[in-house]
Amino acid sequence: MSDKKESGTRAGWVKYEGNPVLGGEYGTCFDIGVVRAENVYKMYFSWRPKQSIALSESKDGFSWSEPEIVLGPRKTEEGWEDELNRPCVVYKDNQYHMWYTGQYKPGEADGTSHIFYAVSRDGRHFERVSEKPVLYPEQAWEKKAVMCPDVLWDADENVFKMWYSAGEQYEPNAIGYAKSTDGRHWKKLEQNPIFSADPHSDWEKHKAAACHVVKEKECYYMFYIGYHNEDYAQIGIARSADGISGWERHPQNPIIAPDPGAWDSEACYKPYTIYDGEKWMLWYNGRTKTLEQIGTAVHEGYELGF
Repeated sequence: MSDKKESGTRAGWVKYEGNPVLGGEYGTCFDIGVVRAENVYKMYFSWRPKQSIALSESKDGFSWSEPEIVLGPRKTEEGWEDELNRPCVVYKDNQYHMWYTGQYKPGEADGTSHIFYAVSRDGRHFERVSEKPVLYPEQAWEKKAVMCPDVLWDADENVFKMWYSAGEQYEPNAIGYAKSTDGRHWKKLEQNPIFSADPHSDWEKHKAAACHVVKEKECYYMFYIGYHNEDYAQIGIARSADGISGWERHPQNPIIAPDPGAWDSEACYKPYTIYDGEKWMLWYNGRTKTLEQIGTAVHEGYELGF
């Protein structure tokens, strides 16, 4: 693995020396969700050349299979699903539940983003639960875009919890929260957004968005993107007792930053993290110019250094 000092990492995180682990010949691959099921890692990711959501599998989290499309665009009068991206998948009751972003005019100021819901028995063939979005931009701060759903099933409370991003269409501004008992009907928190950029921290003073939240015994850990400006992004961690309020940022943020001259030299986006019992594995997409690819970073041991 790369030397920590040279690899743009802090707080015990080390980038995998074989990065990127997915991209290259497949073109831009970005904004992932990972499920550990059936003894393999299943990575669901945004495959821009296909405007679709794809699946790749791995036994170790580093070597990945050839991608296959699991859900493609759908033409509607509204253009809601002209392009699909930013998936999150939860494996529950022998079924794969996917929430994803459908976009009209991706990256354009007059475009829109909505969140949709699909399910699958085998993790490969997904069927839409509804032709309409399950989450719309409604609150003033959401503007025309809700995207980047991150969902977990809370068995203690018997509810799905979603952290999502909203605001500008090109890069969202902040993070909101909603919950649901069935995955389709969601109630947003009136006090949204629950997490925003810290104007006093240079590395994330512009925006904070696209998070992955892990519930542990003592708290919720949020891995998120912090934007120094619209084009330069890094990854940080925060924690909260209830996953909604009182967020404490890691003292060594950002934990993952771009490496000059490398595949992730201009931005590090959308983390997704799993603790395997010995180490944390974090997947993210890095960008150089217009090409985004997916890489891995590792943190040995459970304690994250708060």
